Amino acid sequence: MTSQLQHHAALTMRRGELVGRRHFLRQMSALGLGAGAIPWTEVLSASADDLRSRGKACILLWMQGGPSQFETFSPKPDHANGGETKAIGTSVPGIQISETMPYCAKAMQDLAIIRSMTSKEGNHQRATYLLHHGYLPMGSVKFPNLGANVGQQIGEASNQLPSYVRIGGRLANAGGGGFLGVQYDPLVLRTATRPPDNTLLRTAAERHQRRLHLLGTLENSFAKGAGQQIVADHRKMVEQASDMILSPQMKAFDLESEPQQLRTSYGKGDFASGCLLARRLVEQGVTFVEVVSNGWDTHQDNFQRSSELTAQVDQPMAALIADLKQRGMLENTLVVWMGEFGRSPRINPQAGRDHFPRAFNVALAGGGVRGGQVVGETNSAGTEVSERPVTVNDLFRTIYHTLGIDADQENLSRIGRPIKLVDGGEVVHELLGA
Repeated sequence: MTSQLQHHAALTMRRGELVGRRHFLRQMSALGLGAGAIPWTEVLSASADDLRSRGKACILLWMQGGPSQFETFSPKPDHANGGETKAIGTSVPGIQISETMPYCAKAMQDLAIIRSMTSKEGNHQRATYLLHHGYLPMGSVKFPNLGANVGQQIGEASNQLPSYVRIGGRLANAGGGGFLGVQYDPLVLRTATRPPDNTLLRTAAERHQRRLHLLGTLENSFAKGAGQQIVADHRKMVEQASDMILSPQMKAFDLESEPQQLRTSYGKGDFASGCLLARRLVEQGVTFVEVVSNGWDTHQDNFQRSSELTAQVDQPMAALIADLKQRGMLENTLVVWMGEFGRSPRINPQAGRDHFPRAFNVALAGGGVRGGQVVGETNSAGTEVSERPVTVNDLFRTIYHTLGIDADQENLSRIGRPIKLVDGGEVVHELLGA
């Protein structure tokens, strides 16, 4: 126990130094920036710290497989391509969405829908990569994804929980820290109803510290050879894991501590639990949380399967937005609902819809996004974007903008190549403001 207390004391001292430095920079910024008394490097540090102090965060609700726009936010009940899906009115006059999403319909005043997303990537792997990174795969560069970039830009270094958490299992081609390093990889949870794997101490804290010391000795020997980078990455992971395991912030993973009435409001199922956990993690300073819903690749029996899938995500999504709003967190927390592409207007012989990147949906709430609106449209058949096309780069640039991140910020890859967070695109200004 003495060793554990010493460990916590050391952590507290280090965090105190960080907080003290940040407080000093903010104070000096307020007093001296206007007079040009502080070097530009200190200005940048002060700005970054101020941004982190605002508590900005992003929650990505990821629909793996490509959700049908017709069965979610862009029904076409007056055209044969709309199939069996009917439209219902929402809390905003003039805006209709699929009848399978009644909870989101009631929350429409807080939602903004982009009906004119467009891409050229109809392959699951490439499209998943694109919609997570803003770049297509490139053999020579391991790009960091959206969550890693957000964590690196505005994550709080002193926070004992990871800056990026993914709930719902691993995703092929969704990526992680890339050339930013393993410290920006997501902590992956298979389910929100259990704490992260291997986060309970299996021995006394003192013995745990002795084991870490022994591990460090073994790593030093390996690092003298060709394993220096491997050892550096591994040490970062071990240090992060040890800090997290011993942290009181681990209580965030205990959903049982929430009032039953609130838990009920999110609905049932893994996705509902994931949305509730996402809110709890953001409260504890986690900067980016991804909640995954699987099974949206509806090549067969699209209408029945889409109805079942929307039933799993509709209530939790609306409850998450309402919960964030009630706690005063929605203004600083951007919620993004999307998948890798949409589904084809033509209904195939198996009563399914195939891949369709040419026109699909994204829905957003919070983070300064103005709810109660639709941006862009498709033609009456849903086959083409007819108004205000929005590219993936436009979307990424807008997400970074809402979080106060400069999308033109450049990071150096491991071969020394400068790479912007977003290459091109423009902010979708219609989404923002009162």
